[in-house]
Amino acid sequence: MAASPTERRKPKAPKLYRVGLDFRIHTPPGLEMENIVVLSGNRPLMSPRGKRCFPPLSEPPRLLIDKSLGRPPVDWELFHDFWLVSDRMKSVLEAVDREGVAFLKCETRSLNGSAPVYWLGDIVRQLDVIDEEKSNVEILDDGTDFRRYSNVAISSFVFREEAIGSAHIFRPRFLETRIICDQAMKDACKAAGLRGLSFGDPYGNYKNLRP
Repeated sequence: MAASPTERRKPKAPKLYRVGLDFRIHTPPGLEMENIVVLSGNRPLMSPRGKRCFPPLSEPPRLLIDKSLGRPPVDWELFHDFWLVSDRMKSVLEAVDREGVAFLKCETRSLNGSAPVYWLGDIVRQLDVIDEEKSNVEILDDGTDFRRYSNVAISSFVFREEAIGSAHIFRPRFLETRIICDQAMKDACKAAGLRGLSFGDPYGNYKNLRP
């Protein structure tokens, strides 16, 4: 018996995007982490190896935000291995995919008046989504769980859709520098008017697709 049109119809593959900085913004933000020496000994602030999370910190991050330091920060600013995100950016991320993100509130101040609320943010979900047999990628394998992909700039990737499930934002395992989101997350960021993000091709070289 022939399959009905409904039975023959395959689920539509999710539309995915690589989340990055908006490179149309060329100047650094007017902010400074005042206690970075206390937090990390003036070294880059990094997630511990093996699991995305904030390192143990002896005190809350103290952030100076002032126009004397540069332009007003936008909703999504790169900060070492993490991001500095605005209050409204945090709200959007949590509303769409609470389990995929983590935040640590910064103590913010300005030299003149009040300062906006900012958070140290991270995309903590890691998924084993890359189909290594179908992808064009060289694997650096030292026999541990900390494999990496070589020549990422010229690699191309195929994702295993079943591994994504209901996730709206994630990092591919062994490719943790990339942040991937789906159409729902992109649409939510656009609807909120968030600034500082761009959305590109998640499978290979970066292409700016602007929100």
